[in-house]
Amino acid sequence: MLISQATINGLIVGLLYLLMAVGFTLVFGVMRMVNFAHGEFYMLGAMAAYYLTTFLHLPFLAAVGVSFFAAIIFGGLVEWLILQPFRRDELNGMIVTIGLAMILQNGALILAGPDPLSMPAVAEGTLALGGIVIPNSRVYVVVFALIVLALLYGFLRFSRPGRALRAVVEDFEIASIQGIRARVYYPLGFGLGVGLASIAGALMAPLFSVSPFVGSTPLLKAFIVVVLGGLGSIPGAAVAGLALGLAESYASLFLSSSTADMVIFAIVMLMLVLRPKGLLGKGEV
Repeated sequence: MLISQATINGLIVGLLYLLMAVGFTLVFGVMRMVNFAHGEFYMLGAMAAYYLTTFLHLPFLAAVGVSFFAAIIFGGLVEWLILQPFRRDELNGMIVTIGLAMILQNGALILAGPDPLSMPAVAEGTLALGGIVIPNSRVYVVVFALIVLALLYGFLRFSRPGRALRAVVEDFEIASIQGIRARVYYPLGFGLGVGLASIAGALMAPLFSVSPFVGSTPLLKAFIVVVLGGLGSIPGAAVAGLALGLAESYASLFLSSSTADMVIFAIVMLMLVLRPKGLLGKGEV
């Protein structure tokens, strides 16, 4: 029974890691840039959901939707106004995103203060499946995350912009040769990556406290996921995100939290030694 409960908990966390990691790997795949501000965009999504529901009294789903679309627009503007000179410039782009992360974090600190903020649960009660008990607030979050992932899959798989964006992620040069105006998709790819980070933060807001520093751990987990799955590989991020959530849940069941973290990082190091390109990564990455 404990294993079943740990499996459910791991899948729930893994889904949210997946949202973060897909956004992270989209940005890397399109721009060849490691976005160290990704955690701060997660934090902004959580902050937006908190203030929209608490002060403007929007329904939770409406708050998540508003934060998502606002994040896409904001991310596109950030790419166009700040990051455009550093497209496919890995080192300088990474340094710029570190500076952007510091600006966003300290800006949120000035505006919201350092104290953690608690958001009301989006749903009361629990759902019992046999002997497994799941809070309804987590069920709510999981269903919404699955809908977002399904819509993202449909966009990338069937829409013309989505297919073009996927082609740019897979191979920038070949996409350009095929007539895809790859540079048009830089703001779209970055904005969509920011939107996914924001929606992950908004979905996590009712489950955990919200503060200007809340993005550090999700950024680290997203980085682990894309390393395990393969930089630039969206399917790899999907597999690795769920695997990491399950591994964390199982490790926490039998070990202390600090020991569980050691085990996770040992797995990452072993993966880098045995398969440097990740589970589904491309050889040149």
